[in-house]
Amino acid sequence: MSIPVAITTIQLSKETKKTLESMKLHPRETYEEVLERILEDLRELSEQTKKEIEQAIREIKAGKYRTHEQLRSEMGY
Repeated sequence: MSIPVAITTIQLSKETKKTLESMKLHPRETYEEVLERILEDLRELSEQTKKEIEQAIREIKAGKYRTHEQLRSEMGY
């Protein structure tokens, strides 16, 4: 099953094109794939994720955490 594609042309500055080119993970990656990765990173977090982040921040502020050193010691490293 193929994904519907809309073919379009957009104008980019040379600097923007150079930046997109540098963001490719491999030479054959398309600009579509680069832009999809960027857009995925920008999509808003779900409400559940926001609540979990807020809860984690409250726990850290309340001192409910362990440092790497504490974990290392507990694990015998």
